[in-house]
Amino acid sequence: MDLQSGAAVALPELLIDSASGTSHHLDSFHFPLHNTTDSVMLQSSDNKTGRWSNLLLAYKTLGVVFGGLVTSPLYVYPSMHLNSPTEEDYLGIYSIMFWTLSLTGVVKYACIALKADDQGEGGTFALYSLLCRNMNIGILSSKSSDVNSSQSRCVLNEDNKQKSRLGKVFETSMVARRALLFIAMLGTCMLIGDGILTPAISVLSAMDGLRAPFPSISKSLVEALSAVVLFILFLLQKFGTSRVSFLFSPIMGAWTLSTPLVGIYSIIHHYPSIFKALSPYYIFHFFWRNGKEGWLMLGGTILCITGSEALFADLGHFNRSSIQIAFLFTIYPSLILTYAGQTAYLIKNPNDHMDGFYKFIPKTIYWPIFIIATLAAVVASQSLISATFSVIKQSVVLDYFPRVKVVHTSSNKEGEVYSPEVNYILMVFCIAVILIFGDGQDIGNAFGVVVSLVMLITTILLTLVMIIIWRTPSLLVALYFIIFFMMEGVYVSAVLTKIPEGGWIPFAISFILAFIMFGWYYGRQRKIQYELTHKTDLGRLGKLLSDPSVQRVPGLCFFYTKIQNGLTPILGHYTKNMRSLHKVTIFTTLRYLLVPKVSPHERIVVKKLGLRGVYACVIQYGYADSLNLEGDNFVSQVLDSLQEHIENCSSLPSDHMPVQEEISELSEAKTAGVIHVRGKARFHIGKSTSFFDRFMLAFYEVLHKNCRPALPALGVPLPQCLEVGMFYEA
Repeated sequence: MDLQSGAAVALPELLIDSASGTSHHLDSFHFPLHNTTDSVMLQSSDNKTGRWSNLLLAYKTLGVVFGGLVTSPLYVYPSMHLNSPTEEDYLGIYSIMFWTLSLTGVVKYACIALKADDQGEGGTFALYSLLCRNMNIGILSSKSSDVNSSQSRCVLNEDNKQKSRLGKVFETSMVARRALLFIAMLGTCMLIGDGILTPAISVLSAMDGLRAPFPSISKSLVEALSAVVLFILFLLQKFGTSRVSFLFSPIMGAWTLSTPLVGIYSIIHHYPSIFKALSPYYIFHFFWRNGKEGWLMLGGTILCITGSEALFADLGHFNRSSIQIAFLFTIYPSLILTYAGQTAYLIKNPNDHMDGFYKFIPKTIYWPIFIIATLAAVVASQSLISATFSVIKQSVVLDYFPRVKVVHTSSNKEGEVYSPEVNYILMVFCIAVILIFGDGQDIGNAFGVVVSLVMLITTILLTLVMIIIWRTPSLLVALYFIIFFMMEGVYVSAVLTKIPEGGWIPFAISFILAFIMFGWYYGRQRKIQYELTHKTDLGRLGKLLSDPSVQRVPGLCFFYTKIQNGLTPILGHYTKNMRSLHKVTIFTTLRYLLVPKVSPHERIVVKKLGLRGVYACVIQYGYADSLNLEGDNFVSQVLDSLQEHIENCSSLPSDHMPVQEEISELSEAKTAGVIHVRGKARFHIGKSTSFFDRFMLAFYEVLHKNCRPALPALGVPLPQCLEVGMFYEA
C-alpha cells in the first residue's frame, strides 16, 4: 500500500468495535460506501487492460500460471500402477483424462472459478474473504469493525436486506463459521503443500530422461541434479514474477507447441483412431472391466489436472481475460493432443508406461525435447511457488499466519509478491522431498492427495458463493455441485488409499502449517480480548495529562494498536514507566478491511481527539494492498494529512489553539525526534490456566518473537523503536 500524502479523511468519532452495534449504510467515519466500492472496482485488471495488453499478459501466464498443468504429461503415466494394460485400458484412461480436463479445467476453473474473484484476487482465502464479508461474519471477530462488514457487504450485494437462508445459518452458528474457517485453512495448507510437491515431481520427472540414453546414470545422480536445479530456481524468485515470467514464457511456449506436434505425429504413426476415446462409453467400459483396480488407478489419473488450482490462485498476478485466453486457446488443446499422442504410443507399446513420456519421443528430436522438458519443469515449479507466495501474503494480512516479510516485486501489480523466509523454507522442503522420497510414484501419490483435496475444497466454497452471493438458481447449483463433488469425491477416495505409499507427506506438511496458523490465530485473539478489556478512554487520558508528575516532553510519538474502540492499554504501561508523554502523540491503528484494496483517498484517516497534541490516525488496507510504512516517509505522510485536516476543520470547542501554532508544533515535534511504541506480547499464565492454554500461548509467544519483521515491521530504524512489555492474562 503506497500511502499518499494529503490523501486523508477526517475521523469524526472514535472507532467502533464490531460488537458495539448495528450496521449502517454509512460507516463510523461517515464515508459514502460507494466511493470505496467504485475505487476498488476500478482497480479490476480486466477494466484496465486493452486487447493487446491481455494478449501480452496471456503470453506471460505461460511462464507462471500454467507450468504445473502443461507439464503433467511428464509424470501422469509413470505414476499409475498398471499391470499388463490392454488397448481398452488405455482408451478408458485417456477418456477419463479428457473429461477431467474438460470439466474441471474448462468448465469449473476457466468459466466459473475465475468469475468468483475477490476484486482481482483468487485462491482459497479470497473465496473465504468473499463469503465472510458478504455474510457479515468477521474473519477477525475482535478486530473487524462494523465498518468493515457493512462496507464489504455493500460492495458485493447492495440488496442486503434479503439474505439467503444459508447465509443466515453462518451468521448465527458458531459451528458453521468454524467449519468454514477449517475448510479454508485446509485448502490453504494443501495449496502450500502443492507448492512443495510440484517442483519436486516436475523437475525429477524431467531429469529422469537422462537414464534412457545413458542407462549407467544412477537414480541418486538424477536426484542430486534435480536438487541443484531447484536450488537455482528458488534463488531466482527474488527478481519477481514479471521478470521470471518474461524469461520463462518462451520456454513454455516452446513446450506447449512442441509436445502436441509430437503427439500428432504419434497419433498418425501409431493409432489414428485414438479420438474415439472421447466417448464416455470408454469410461464406463473401463470401470466395468477393471472394477476396484480401475478405481485405484484414478490416483494417477488425477495428476493430469495438476496445477489447475494455480490457474485461480495466481489471478492476482494477472487477470481473468489473460488466463482464459491462454488456457482455452493454447494449454487445453496442447494437453488433449499430447495425452492422445502418449496414449496412442502406449497402445502399441503397452509395457512402456513407466517411461510414458520419453519413450514416445522420436529419437531424432529426443535431446531437443529433453532440454525443453527440463526447462519446462523448472517453469512448472514457478506456477505453484508464485501461488504459494500469494496465499501466504493473504494469510499474513488476515492475521492467520505469523508476520513473515513480504516484498512487492512490481510497482504495477500489487499481487506480485515474494517472501524470502517462505521461499527458502519451500526450497528446503522441495529438496528434502526429492532426496528422501526419490521414488516418483511415492511423490505422485502425495501429489494426488493434494490435487484432489484442493479441488474438492474449491468446489465446496464455490457452491457457497453461488448460493449466498450470486443467488444462482437452485437447479444450476445442484447440477454443478453433484457433478463436481461426485467426480472429485471419487478421486479423493482413490488417492486416500495411497496414504501409506507417500500420501502421508502432504498431510504431515498441512498439519504443521495448520498448527502454526491456529496457534498464531489463537494467541492474537487472546491478546485482542485483553486489550479490549483494558483499553483506555479519553477521560482517563485527560486526567493522566493533568497529573503534574507526567511531563510533556518534546518530540513525536506513535502508539500502535489494532483494537477498534478506545485507546491502547500500552499507554498506561508507557506513562507508568516513563512518567512522560510527548508533546505530539498519535494513536495509530493499522486497520484491515475485508476488501482486496482500499482507495487512496481513504487510506489515511485522521482526527483531533480534543486534547492538545493528541491525535488519532487510522491506516486502512485490504489484503491485496502493499502495507509499506517506511520510517521518515511514513511520518511525513501522516503529518501532512494532519496538517490538511487541521487547516480544513475548525478547532474543537475545548481547544483554542491557533491553527498555525498547532501546525508549527507538529513540525517542531518531528524535528525533536520520533518514537514508535507498541506492546510486547507476553502472557501471564495463572495456576488455573489449562494445559491447552499454557501450550498454545507459549507457542504463540515463540512465533511472535521469531516470525515477525522488526518494528522494524513498520520499517523504522531500531533506535526509534520502543516495545513496552505487557503481560496478557491467560
